[in-house]
Amino acid sequence: MAYPTLPSNLKPPTPSQPVYREDCTLCFDSIDSSDGLDVCLSCFNGGCAGPRQHSVVHSQHTSHAFAVNIKRTKKHRQRTEPPQKMSKLAIAAETEEDIYDTSTTLKCFTFESSGVSTSTPALGDRQQEVDAVVDGILKANTFARQEEVKAWEQEMIPCEHTLCLEQQTARKIESQFGHCSMCELNENLWLCLTCGNLGCGRAQFGGIGGNSHGLAHTDTSGHPVAVKLGSLTADGNADIYCYACNEERIDPELVAHLANWGIDLAGRQKTEKSLTEQQIEQNLKWEFSMTDDAGRELKPLFGKGLTGLKNLGNSCYLASVVQSLFAMKEFQGRYYRPREEIKWTDRPAEDLETQLRKMADGLLSGRYSAPDSTVHSSIDTAEKPHQKGLAPAMLKHLVGRGHSEFSTMRQQDAFEFLLHLLKLVSRSQSSAGSLYKDVSDPVEAFRFVMEQRLQCLNCKKVRYRQDEMENISVPVPIKRLQSDTTMTNGSSDSAAADKEAKREEFEPVTLSQCLSDFTAIEVVELTCSACSHKQFTKQSLFKTFPTILAVNARRFEIVNWVPTKQDVPVIVPDGELDLSPYRSQGQRPDEELLPEDADLGSSSGGAAFTPHPEALSMLEAMGFPRVRCEKALHATGNTDAETASLWLFEHMEDPDIDTPMDLGGGGGGTGASGADPEKVEALGNMGFNPPQARQALKETGGDMERAVDWLFSHPDAQGIDEIAASAAENADEGKKEIKVDEGPASFGLESIVCHKGGSIHAGHYVAFIKKEPGWVLFNDEKVALGGDVDEMKKFAYIYFFRREGH
Repeated sequence: MAYPTLPSNLKPPTPSQPVYREDCTLCFDSIDSSDGLDVCLSCFNGGCAGPRQHSVVHSQHTSHAFAVNIKRTKKHRQRTEPPQKMSKLAIAAETEEDIYDTSTTLKCFTFESSGVSTSTPALGDRQQEVDAVVDGILKANTFARQEEVKAWEQEMIPCEHTLCLEQQTARKIESQFGHCSMCELNENLWLCLTCGNLGCGRAQFGGIGGNSHGLAHTDTSGHPVAVKLGSLTADGNADIYCYACNEERIDPELVAHLANWGIDLAGRQKTEKSLTEQQIEQNLKWEFSMTDDAGRELKPLFGKGLTGLKNLGNSCYLASVVQSLFAMKEFQGRYYRPREEIKWTDRPAEDLETQLRKMADGLLSGRYSAPDSTVHSSIDTAEKPHQKGLAPAMLKHLVGRGHSEFSTMRQQDAFEFLLHLLKLVSRSQSSAGSLYKDVSDPVEAFRFVMEQRLQCLNCKKVRYRQDEMENISVPVPIKRLQSDTTMTNGSSDSAAADKEAKREEFEPVTLSQCLSDFTAIEVVELTCSACSHKQFTKQSLFKTFPTILAVNARRFEIVNWVPTKQDVPVIVPDGELDLSPYRSQGQRPDEELLPEDADLGSSSGGAAFTPHPEALSMLEAMGFPRVRCEKALHATGNTDAETASLWLFEHMEDPDIDTPMDLGGGGGGTGASGADPEKVEALGNMGFNPPQARQALKETGGDMERAVDWLFSHPDAQGIDEIAASAAENADEGKKEIKVDEGPASFGLESIVCHKGGSIHAGHYVAFIKKEPGWVLFNDEKVALGGDVDEMKKFAYIYFFRREGH
């Protein structure tokens, strides 16, 4: 038997190197499985050692013959209470060693004509070297843990108010630490870094008192920055709040600023919870009720398609969306193929196709859906345990990689994540087709065409435009019924939280009414090329219908310049949702079309765009730069300031948010020959040839981001060469006539994603999915027969409807 030679360059993993020692990169078999997990000594890939032997697949393709098998078993001991929840405060939290026994075995893979065999090699004088590598693997943070660690840290930066802080004459205030300057409270005290005033904060989550006198001082003095005294530590950490920015900040000169008031950080110990720790504590309690109306615990469910996902720290937005998608037969048929082996790639943890197939296997096979004795609810320790849940760390890292928001561990908007994930899935189809047969894009089930009709109010000439879409986002009318009992919002000690919020009730609205408002005729300001009139009517209706209709219900309004989510009940029909009233009928026989090369401003993708003056003025009054205001109005139809402001808040981090728009006309790239050469070159740098780039820019009105999406969605596009482009300057090549969809327009509700909390960037997301036993609640790792689903449907954030007969 040919015996492999131990590699000469074996080294323990570095702190930044990913070590996949918790679960297999191709499936969710883990170190807790009966056969354990084989971790490669060369690249630290984790491969299951069970029947599928993904560690063998890895060894065959990489020629890495040596691995350490890690097997973990629970210690047998009696427990009278559930384990402590993990948090930044949990200094005495149980460690892995307290709960598990871990064993390791060195393995060597040998491949012969008769098959593969494993043995325990004799290492001789290299035993110590191998022991160091194995010890490094065991001590290294797992890939999942590296992601979890980030979950407990907020990304905070300084601001102009902390960087340019001006302090009054220095004095020692140590003797004044006794109580607030306006009341007798001696805890939850905030020090004004400008004048040294001590003021209490608001009443905090967990029973800590406060009368908001720190905020009152800021309102009267205008001093922007305060530090929470109880959060001070010897290493210079503290809670710092800028009331002018209404955000938590850091102060690079905190030591000097505190010294101005006679405070020496050396030896100081923290005496109160920090804002981050309070946020953690409250997030752990953000739970949808796991009991029914009678107080009975919801029945836990186990089996195929009933597997939970572990919360990695603010990852509930991902879990709710992923559960909804993999409950759809399109995603199941595309990614769950138990009889088809997952193809090996050099870096399986960084391959989207591999991770989506791994996720499908984990969620749908039922192999990982079993009660876990260490998982309990917060309601009753004697209840039946829920699942341990699968940790989607690899998928989360991969989907978020390079994205300014989803690469962080902050709570995110589930709807934005859905759009991002569907975009990545569509882009991955071309590369997946080279590895697998019968590859079809599951996102195709979401696609449909909206037809926009513009009509000049003077000459009555019209123009039609078709846009391919994958979802609709409908505004929910907000009408208050009453406003009575006041309450405090207990999330963190912020200026916004210091203000009392009123418990309000809102007038219910039907989903049909929201759709009617979404498709209603509106008047917009455009310049008619035929008669120079300045006003048009605009209406968008369904030209075709999708198999799956994703509807985002936007219950937001601007409160004190901040987008605030309101709990407006939306009544969804128990039976079928009929979309036939919103079907486009196409061009009418008596209508006269405007010339295709005529410029109508923003709505036609053509020339001069004039921002709505009143909306522009309101946005500028809110403090937004003019460039951003114009861009927001251009992107939202140039109608109202509220819609544009919501767009601005969602796109604040866009890299080109401050890049001026070309509001003139002419060179927008709407025609093939008019494609901007710089944009063609930029797309060429991404790997697309010039003809493809020209066609993409033509199809998307010169919009670079949409052009990239279009290219990934049309990998077989032939493109337009320069000669053809010149000859077709005024032609409408590349567009196929889209006929009106005359099929049934009835849709049934299939699943919903619900959100609890006043902001989409905080609180908690869950999914309710219609399955064989009834509506099933997916609340992270908890999977149970749904409770009051009818009530939850009223407040869902995303609705997924399936077309009748599909």
